Amino acid sequence: MVAQQQNTGKTLPAIDAIVIGRNEGQRLIDCLSSLQAAGMRRLIYVDSGSTDGSTDAARAAGAEVIALDMTRPFTAARARNAGLERIAEDRDLPDFVHFVDGDCQLQPGWLQVAADFLADHPQVVVVCGRRRERHPRASVYNRLCDLEWDTPVGEELACGGDALMRTQALLAVGGFRDDLIAGEEPELCLRLRRAGGQIWRLDHEMVLHDAAMTRFSQWWRRARRAGHAFAEGAALHGAPPERHWVTETRRAILWGAALPLAILLALVLMPALGVLLLLAYPAQVLRIAARHGLSRRESWEYAAFTVLGKFPEVLGVLGFWRNRLLGRQGRLIEYK
Repeated sequence: MVAQQQNTGKTLPAIDAIVIGRNEGQRLIDCLSSLQAAGMRRLIYVDSGSTDGSTDAARAAGAEVIALDMTRPFTAARARNAGLERIAEDRDLPDFVHFVDGDCQLQPGWLQVAADFLADHPQVVVVCGRRRERHPRASVYNRLCDLEWDTPVGEELACGGDALMRTQALLAVGGFRDDLIAGEEPELCLRLRRAGGQIWRLDHEMVLHDAAMTRFSQWWRRARRAGHAFAEGAALHGAPPERHWVTETRRAILWGAALPLAILLALVLMPALGVLLLLAYPAQVLRIAARHGLSRRESWEYAAFTVLGKFPEVLGVLGFWRNRLLGRQGRLIEYK
């Protein structure tokens, strides 16, 4: 089955889209409209307890709607798997599945470029492009997101929440891990790579994303969630050869906990040494700012928040291990 992409005259293989969201409002409508314009064969929207009429809006936009049972712990991985399970029920499987977050808008031309790349590179099972923040000037936190997503082009270890994937490869590894509250895409990509697949990032605009982060508390929670993901990823796949997120976890522990404790101890016993150790933080900011080819403002922002971020990250690491020792399931850490 093929679908015609609007405005290009080209044909696409069968591609279904799985969109996840909650209370996205106009952003969801814009998301679904962009997917329709791109030539998706089928739109599946998985809703996680919206109260703003998102499910009705999605149906009106031509999407199949799945409402998650919110009596069970919610994760984005569980939502994506619900859409994947709906697709797997159909004998006429699509060639590819495109996962898109409900606060993102697919960019014109991306789908054809991505599908052509997968067609020409059978060893590649996941392809993604440039995710950009819609309002980078709205806050420093939005700008940091935009910088975070500006990753190198070429073969990668992982993708983010928006990506085009081969359906058969995705089903063969069992989809996402439902129990991960963060970091589910890198964990999936690790298993896909173990199965012989490759992950590629292309030099092409993929989606516009609306982070809507305007408060420090939002940034803090997002960084804490990253720390949780690092620790859980290392616990699952930290052994060689992957050593998944072991380095990131150790950095969070070093800069967010070990060094502060050493500074406090030194200030009590050897004040001069404590002051010297304290200088490690501004020195690290200078080092990071100097090595990134950004504007002066962006370099300082990126460096300062990278170092500051180790404190919420280590809280996420410690929170994961606390829950693990107590035998509890971690709760979703949301920032908006």
